Formats: sequence, structure tokens, C-alpha cells
Amino acid sequence: MMREYLKFYIGGQWVDPATTATIDVVNPATEQVSGRVAAGSAADVDRAVAAARAAFPAWSATSKEQRLELLRAILDVYQKRSDDLASVLTEEMGAPAALAGGFQVGLGTGHLTTAIDLLENFTFEEQRGPTLVVKEPIGVCGLITPWNWPLNQIAVKVFPALATGCTTVLKPSEQAPGVGQIFAEILDTAGVPAGVFNLVQGDGPGVGVPLSSHPDVDLISFTGSTRAGIEVAKNAAPTVKRVTQELGGKGPNVILDDGALAENVAKGVGGVMLNSGQTCSAATRMLVPRARLDEATAAAKEAASATTVGDPTGEVAIGPVVSEAQFQKVQGLIQKGIDEGATLVAGGPGRPDGLSAGYFVKPTVFANVTNDMTIAREEIFGPVLVIIGYDDIDDAVAIANDTEYGLAANVSGADQEQARAVARRIRAGAVYINDAFDFCSPFGGYKKSGNGREWGEFGFSDYLEIKGILGY
Repeated sequence: MMREYLKFYIGGQWVDPATTATIDVVNPATEQVSGRVAAGSAADVDRAVAAARAAFPAWSATSKEQRLELLRAILDVYQKRSDDLASVLTEEMGAPAALAGGFQVGLGTGHLTTAIDLLENFTFEEQRGPTLVVKEPIGVCGLITPWNWPLNQIAVKVFPALATGCTTVLKPSEQAPGVGQIFAEILDTAGVPAGVFNLVQGDGPGVGVPLSSHPDVDLISFTGSTRAGIEVAKNAAPTVKRVTQELGGKGPNVILDDGALAENVAKGVGGVMLNSGQTCSAATRMLVPRARLDEATAAAKEAASATTVGDPTGEVAIGPVVSEAQFQKVQGLIQKGIDEGATLVAGGPGRPDGLSAGYFVKPTVFANVTNDMTIAREEIFGPVLVIIGYDDIDDAVAIANDTEYGLAANVSGADQEQARAVARRIRAGAVYINDAFDFCSPFGGYKKSGNGREWGEFGFSDYLEIKGILGY
């Protein structure tokens, strides 16, 4: 069945776009066109922003209980549509069925229930001496989300915005537009007031640029590549709007020198391969004690070789990468690793055996990598891990921090005190000790990995202005 998303959700109605232009949606497992999405334009953005602006005075004045009522209604409908969301994730971005219906859909549920829990106890004003400090919704928010974890990224933007009293215009990725479309249907069914949430589909030039430069948009929240994030910030600068960005990463995974090294290496390989390596926070640089490099390499080879690749509707660990462009980029970087002299331990160029179509990449591991190699510097965004040796903990920390990125990092080891000490020294917005997970932890980047924080109560703050009323 060909999926067609030819209307936008603006002002509480499904409306026709300003033009009839469309973009093909390609199933990355088959390389066949599986749908069409309307290509929005500046005129559609103007209409959506006007609807959000008109809805803002009433929505921003609602009580906490009114907003909680909407969020709870959204949760009820979201859970009923989870199978639809999973299905479109598998078809449009190639997430294996178990991942799509499990963690991908579950992240949306988790962020929504977290927002509900936080809003119930969130304080929007406090007296500080003679001054009343008030947290007010910033206004109309333009939200630009990517294709790799689409539900997660929509959830961490839309739910905090609604919870804090903001109105929104969402532009999902044109490569995986179905999630945004179903998300809009969920909010519509749940009874979101007209204009509080709006959806305009399309690409960056057609929709992203007019949205990020729009004078009536108060905040742009963007998730994507560092290159695109820089352009969003430039477009937003003349209107002095708030810009928050969650951008690229090249995370280290510091494997400590202990008896669990082989086990931690295998877990690290699994973490990188998840979602076909298309995760900005993935720890794609594995740092291991130099004296145990051979042991670590053998464990990584075994884990990568056991990673099944294939039709995402079946029982496989990973499906394809999202597009031909992404496939070609990953293939080029794998070849670059070989050309620069890294040791290819598993995988390599070309599709896995038995797959003649689809953007499938072999689970790939390089060893004997130095941190100045291209494959250690650039975000590959595919199932590719590099292993780098370190001499001691100081050396490991120096290598971990020797990157223009600072989104996330991992520390893996049995000695909790040592892991804590290493985690404190890494310059990244999130450091995961032994794969810990927490919906309330802040998520965002140092350096070229972005500005602002999402997840939990920290995700509320970007959508709030701070007012001081002196002499209150």
C-alpha cells in the first residue's frame, strides 16, 4: 500500500498545502518508493505560525490541570496507535520490527509519562526575597526533527512545549514523515485545541528555512547534523529568537581494565550497531587498555560477526541505513578507514552477503585506530565502530575529550569509583556508566554537539522565559 501524506495539520484542521509539490518516500530495505509526502513552502509555514500565534494567548493562560488533562488524553490515544507507529517506522526508516515496536515507540511513551509526572509537581513561580521569579511560556516554537529516532525527538520537543504552555509548529524529516503524520492524528483525536499543535511536512529549504527565520517564531528547537544546525542558527539570528540544538556526536566508550573487559566490549559493539548505527549519542570510539588490545579486538569481532542484518520486518538485529545518500557516505568512510591504515576486524565495504538490494551495511569494526584518523574524527552514522588503545586513565580521558563533539560518552567497568572519576572528567552532556538509563536525566551537547538540554525537567527550561517581578 502506497502511503500518502498530502495534507497538513494547521489550526486544528487537515488542510491542503499551498502547492501540489510532493516528495517521494523510499523504503530503504527495498529501495522502492513506498509513499509520497506533500512538500511544504513558506506560505504553509506562514499559515501554521499564524495559527500558533493566534492560539498562544489562550493556551499560555491555561492551568496546569488543563494541560495535564490534554497530556493524559494524548497518552491514551498514543498507546492505541503504537502498532501503527511501529509499522511506519519499519517501512520508512528501516528499524527492525522489535526495535520499532519496542524501544522506538517506548521512548515516546516514556517521555510523555515523564512530562506528566513532572508537570504535576512543577513550580512556575517562586518568591526570592523581594522578587517574584516567574517562569512563563516562551511563545510559538518551531520544532525540526530528524529521521533516526523520530518518535523520541518529536516527544522531547512537543510534550515539554505543550506542558509549559507554548504553541508549536512541527516539521518532521521528509525521509520518515509518517511518524509525524500519525503523531498529528493522535493529538487531533486527543483534543488538542486548534492552533496549539501544527504540522507542516517538507524539506529543509522549503520548510526548515522559513520556519527558522520566521519573525513570529520565538524558539527553534533543532535536532540533526552539526552542519545543518549551524545553518538553522544563522537563519534564526536576525530575529534574535532562542535556538536550541541537539547535533552530532563521536562519543567515546572508555572500557576500564578489569575482568569484565570482553563482556563490556561486546555490549559496546551492540550499542553502536543498534538502529544501524544511526544514533548521535552512540559511543563509536571504543577506548581500551593498549596492553589488552588483542583481547578487546577479538571480543569486538565476535560480537560484530554475530550481529544479524536483513529485512527489518523479520527477526534481525539491524536493518538498512535510511537512504542511498547515507549508504554512500558510510561506504566512503569505511573505505577511508582502510585507506588510512586502520585494521579491518569485521565487516567492510559493500552489502552483507545475500542482500542484493536495500541500503544494508555490514556491521564493521576497525582496530589499531589512532584518534587523528578520519574515522575517529567524523560522525559516520552507520554501524561502524573504531577501537583505540590507551596507555593509562589520563591518556584515555585525553583521547575521549580530543573531539569537536561532546554529546555523550560511556564508561564501562566493574569499579564504580573509578568509573565515576572518569565520568567526571569527560567533556560531554551525558555520560553513561555501564549503560545506565534515566528519562529524567538532561540530554544535550558540549562543544559542536549543540546548545540547550532535553529530557526531564531540564527539557522544560528551554521553553520558558524567566521574569523577575521586583518589589512584589
